[in-house]
Amino acid sequence: MSAQSPRRICMHPSDNVAIVANDGGLAAGTVFDDGLTLRERVPQGHKVALVDIPAGGEVRRYNVVIGHAHAAIPAGSWVHERLLVMPAAASLQGLPVATRAPVAVEPLKGFTFAGYRNADGSVGTRNLLAITQTVQCVAGVARLAAERIRVELLPRYPNVDGVVALEHGYGCGVAIDAPGAEIPIRTLRNIALNPNFGGEVLVLSLGCEKLQPERLLPEGVIPVAVQGSSCGPDVLRLQDEQHIGFMAMVEAVMQRAVPHLERLNERRRETVPASELVVGVQCGGSDAFSGVTANPAVGYCTDLLVRAGATVMFSETTEVRDAVDQLTARAADASVAEAIRREMAWYDDYLTRGGVDRSANTTPGNKQGGLSNIVEKAMGSIVKSGSAPIMGVLRPGNKLPAGHRGLYFAATPASDFICGTLQLAAGMNLHVFTTGRGTPYGLAEVPVIKVATRSELARRWNDLIDLNAGVIADGEAGIEGVGWALFHQMLDVASGRQRTWAERWKLHNALVLFNPAPVT
Repeated sequence: MSAQSPRRICMHPSDNVAIVANDGGLAAGTVFDDGLTLRERVPQGHKVALVDIPAGGEVRRYNVVIGHAHAAIPAGSWVHERLLVMPAAASLQGLPVATRAPVAVEPLKGFTFAGYRNADGSVGTRNLLAITQTVQCVAGVARLAAERIRVELLPRYPNVDGVVALEHGYGCGVAIDAPGAEIPIRTLRNIALNPNFGGEVLVLSLGCEKLQPERLLPEGVIPVAVQGSSCGPDVLRLQDEQHIGFMAMVEAVMQRAVPHLERLNERRRETVPASELVVGVQCGGSDAFSGVTANPAVGYCTDLLVRAGATVMFSETTEVRDAVDQLTARAADASVAEAIRREMAWYDDYLTRGGVDRSANTTPGNKQGGLSNIVEKAMGSIVKSGSAPIMGVLRPGNKLPAGHRGLYFAATPASDFICGTLQLAAGMNLHVFTTGRGTPYGLAEVPVIKVATRSELARRWNDLIDLNAGVIADGEAGIEGVGWALFHQMLDVASGRQRTWAERWKLHNALVLFNPAPVT
């Protein structure tokens, strides 16, 4: 079949819809090889009815009911969100618990990368100085100081990969002791302990904020062997300093950075097993191809990583709620299944308190990319997790316990930067981000490998996309081949042999904290 021939992709023999694969979509009157004729134009990634679907009839994709027809849908029709009634959310009672027996797989041995060993036993993929902050008021100072450090100091320290100002909007104007306030606090604390910072953390405080340095990073949190003393983290309180003028304030930060830079510069990469990778996987700007190309390839790679002894975290509670039965079935034991159920119940309650339902998740861009509702989106999202047993659940802001490996569900909202922020707190040292619509997403704290779901996006955004999974839909490669390519690319990126496009452009946004506590 030529690239110009009408092409459609059906995910399961029981499905009664398929998505149009051709760039630009297909015009009304297009005839497929089996004689199916389009009754109207169908955009790329959107669904076409394979058979006549009666009013109230099931619409199936991934062998899952993603909706019921508002009215009769003739074969060859464009099936979009306005034609569907979304099914009710699956009950959280009576879920399968650890019912899917794990498949015996051969361990994957012999794969390594060049990383930085830390005093706490973790391994970094980058060697970065972190300037964290207790309050949003000092964000401008931290940002300017980091910029000057990059230009004026870093050239003296060639083994330091960069400096990161951990900018956020928290620390004051909040009910600091309210229920839920512990989430952003522990998130910021655990981000400061991310493996890519090597324990070298400079804390910038204003002085009058509610989140005081001692609460953010209590004594003993950062290993003494790294900081060089037992006096806790290195803190600079701007209100306590006798600076004359703003630039003196900035220069004080720069001076305090020098000892940290000197210690970081002494570090060297060493060969470590692939089991030291802690990978966060996420999708954003998703489309109907996400569950066809990029996410299945990531899922295949997830299984390779788990076989190699590494850790993989998948997240986005809002996007996997409709696949909860698949998750609890894959739980390693009953306690993990209950933890998954607990996080989904929290989300249901959160929606109820907010007076909205789960249909709010699917964005206008998702719908333009062919995703009709959150049920369809969830089925494509969940495949990033591969097929391995789920070994544990991390609550928002929590850090992966030392020595724990395998596949974990890190509970986060679906918002790109909140998810990325919480995965940083969990301890990831490498990030994989799939996209179908495209987004200039990036994190300053870890390398982000961006995977396109479609070849058209990869061509158009050629200097933002690191790997094109669209070749799967084009028939040029299989899921396994792209999964292996991603696995090897991860080892190269983790070793510093390859920089991602986000790193080259220094693409990143401020940290976005999940804060369910009330504002004062």
